[in-house]
Amino acid sequence: MINKVFETFEEAVKDVPDGAVIMIGNFAGPGGTPFYLIQALRKQGAKNLTIVANTAGGIGLTLDYDDHRILFENKQVKKVIASFPFSTSASRPSVAEKQILSGEVELEIVPQGTLSERIRAGGAGIPAFYTPTGAGTVIEKGKEARVFDERPCLLERALKADYAFVRAFRADLMGNLVYRGTQRQFNPIMAIAARTTIAEVDRIVDAGELDPESIVTPGIYVKRIVKVKEDPGFPRHLERSFQVRRAQ
Repeated sequence: MINKVFETFEEAVKDVPDGAVIMIGNFAGPGGTPFYLIQALRKQGAKNLTIVANTAGGIGLTLDYDDHRILFENKQVKKVIASFPFSTSASRPSVAEKQILSGEVELEIVPQGTLSERIRAGGAGIPAFYTPTGAGTVIEKGKEARVFDERPCLLERALKADYAFVRAFRADLMGNLVYRGTQRQFNPIMAIAARTTIAEVDRIVDAGELDPESIVTPGIYVKRIVKVKEDPGFPRHLERSFQVRRAQ
């Protein structure tokens, strides 16, 4: 059996090259975000990355935590494909928002359901599909359009990645993954849409220990597994973190 377990997050991401396309599981909060893989990639320093994620990181909800915002802070991102790339507060623009508006980072904005389906299609080997979402809006610019059942639809192409960083609850030695709670957002579909899927997990068990009915991502899609060994010290309450920063 191939050993998929890596001892450190740094080792798991060391071969990520400049220019890689990376899918990162996240929604709008800390649940299901692969914190440690993101931090390891920041240390590794690969540049000109294309990030595919629901947000562009640091969107400013009620909690403060180290998501892929830190890759933008480190000037590692060339392009982001996301549904919600900007902060929820005009008075607190995210780092990605500033870089997008200044032209440093290219943005491809995609409706959330379409983003999910483009990723799923990439994993399923479907090259493209038609959807009514976005027809008649700025989203349709440059896209092929057709009418089905009297509804205008846009052609959307599948998304694939070189790497997917996902967060799961448990894995076995074969790479089968079980998710918990909000880990069941973009992680499962991203895990099947990348050439190299790296899973950050709370626990690793022997093959055969996981309930087959609980497995969401089959191990055939997962190339590397790394176990979380410590508490990250976040998420922190946003207002409290601002107070600490002001005091410093």
